[in-house]
Amino acid sequence: MKKVLAVLLVLVMVFGLAACGNTPANNTPANNTTPANNTTPSGPVKPSTPETNPDKIADTMTSPDGKYQVAFVTDIGQLKDKSFNQGTYDGVKLYAYNEGLSYKYYQPANGAEATDDDRYNAMKAAADGGAQVIVCAGFLQAAALEKAAKEFTNVKFVFIDGWNLGLANVAGIAFKEEQCGYFAGYAVVKEGFEKLGFMGGGGGTNAACCRYGYGFVQGAAAAAKEMGKKVEVKYTWQYGANFQASPELQTMANGWYTNGTEIIFSCGGSIFDSIIAAASANDGKVIGVDVDQSFDSKTVVTSALKGIGAAAEWACGKAFDGTWSAIGGNAVSLGAAEGATGLPTATWSLKNYKVSEYEAQLKAVVDGTLKIDDAVIEAPNYPQSTDSCTVIYE
Repeated sequence: MKKVLAVLLVLVMVFGLAACGNTPANNTPANNTTPANNTTPSGPVKPSTPETNPDKIADTMTSPDGKYQVAFVTDIGQLKDKSFNQGTYDGVKLYAYNEGLSYKYYQPANGAEATDDDRYNAMKAAADGGAQVIVCAGFLQAAALEKAAKEFTNVKFVFIDGWNLGLANVAGIAFKEEQCGYFAGYAVVKEGFEKLGFMGGGGGTNAACCRYGYGFVQGAAAAAKEMGKKVEVKYTWQYGANFQASPELQTMANGWYTNGTEIIFSCGGSIFDSIIAAASANDGKVIGVDVDQSFDSKTVVTSALKGIGAAAEWACGKAFDGTWSAIGGNAVSLGAAEGATGLPTATWSLKNYKVSEYEAQLKAVVDGTLKIDDAVIEAPNYPQSTDSCTVIYE
């Protein structure tokens, strides 16, 4: 498994040819391009030349027979969240399009207030609509996914940011977010930032966001210690519970920037919009998450990447190539060793911290020389201060 993922995900992540599966072989957004159409009156066809840029593939297609073989069920937030949902769906689209399969996305009813029944209904609609594999994004899908998987035993489910549900038709895929959080925290302190912020989604109970945050503090502290300085990290879960942008969150971010915070790690889907708005108004900087978000705002210095799109693409392949048994009924946790965590080097804008230094650090994580604590520290707790890093919880 590692060998396969290394080939797929390292190309996507480590060398910056794409951001977390956002564009697996081309990280330039396809502005002013027309989404490709690989359908004929009789149905989708496999393209002669594989598409590598998901922005060139339409989000919505029409299947002549009304059946959609590959389905994606969104997490809370919008499909085009420039982060978790969008990055995952990019991988789904790429796989389906390049294999000549029909595909569709389903958004649970009631948006940020979606219930387990809403999520189950979206999965049922996908299964009833002909889905052979359903990719579900986010830990909140667990209860609905388990119910759907037990009912639709002939359908394969990919649980992104998930775990082993003990069902042969479910594959759980998790990530070592503490690693990319560490890389980002270390990089910006080496760059010269001393007053940092972390704004997390999920209300402090989302394991992935918790690992991101703790890794970020660890990386910042390590860099500060090496440099013989002390840095500050403001740390909060306020206003991010539903992963949505909000006036309250923007006001809080604005206050942080006004009072000296130089850069904020935006870790929670669409809360990114509130944070970049505050950064733009205050000449502040931002760290993106999940995908390379530098294309969305000039305030973004770097992004903590994880291979959500590439992992979804890889898992969909397992569902159709006869090798599902390698992941079905199991859970995998992907990190630097599989090329699934890192920073985007193709859009590197840091001046004082070099790509070569980052690559050396990445290698140290891969070979085990550098060990990063992967503890999940949930609210109301938070990472503790060290001699080199003061954590201020708000």
